[in-house]
Amino acid sequence: MSGLGKWSLWVGLGLVVVTVVARALDLIPVTVIAAILALIALGMAGYDWLYEAAERSNLRRRAAKVAREREHDR
Repeated sequence: MSGLGKWSLWVGLGLVVVTVVARALDLIPVTVIAAILALIALGMAGYDWLYEAAERSNLRRRAAKVAREREHDR
């Protein structure tokens, strides 16, 4: 996961904690705002994770193609 993905993950998890604490204190507006921001941050982290996984998969696929071409040329 890239730096932005890790940052988004930790911010999202921190905002989830803020949401739980604010809900326990009956601070509903703070709860709603923190929950929305937490969902956005966790969504960004998830998107970054999927992007990185797809990129690694693409690199493995390209490496396998090159290996097959080298075997075929021998």
